[in-house]
Amino acid sequence: MRQQILDTALQLAAKTGWEQLTLQQIATALQISLADIYCHYRQKDDLVEAWFDRADLALLSAQISKALPAKARLQQAIQHWLAALSPYHKLTGQMLLYKLEPGHIHLQAAGILRISRTVQWLREAAGLTASGAARVGQELALSSLFVAVFIYWLNDHSAAQQRSLALLSRMLQQGHNLALWR
Repeated sequence: MRQQILDTALQLAAKTGWEQLTLQQIATALQISLADIYCHYRQKDDLVEAWFDRADLALLSAQISKALPAKARLQQAIQHWLAALSPYHKLTGQMLLYKLEPGHIHLQAAGILRISRTVQWLREAAGLTASGAARVGQELALSSLFVAVFIYWLNDHSAAQQRSLALLSRMLQQGHNLALWR
């Protein structure tokens, strides 16, 4: 039911926009009660978190060869994450704008934790093993890269967001040149 609620929310919001979507609309479409939704999602933003969790799961499920260089492993992991969001590219941007509304400070703080969690999963999926100060530098660089590419991706209307993937490749190469990806 949890996945069905999320899928229905995505389908409805793709037609109306994220801001206009209500939990009541989802309940009506699924012929369930608001209490049924509450059992899975306590607030509308929990649907956004579930959407990003789905992208995290996609990157963790990807078959990334440990024989590849670290830069290539990171590229594949991030591409899988973005590809998972691609079916609702425009809607994903609307979700983030909703989180950034001035009255949603609590959602913005949670967004920082979300970035950190996804970056940790990227490190794991890519098999990065830096420790100590090198790990801290790597996490800072990877967090900056991840946010920059994601923001660019949200505004990228090229076919299959190829410009974003080119930016990702360039930024990963810069990190490689600085020996960040180990």
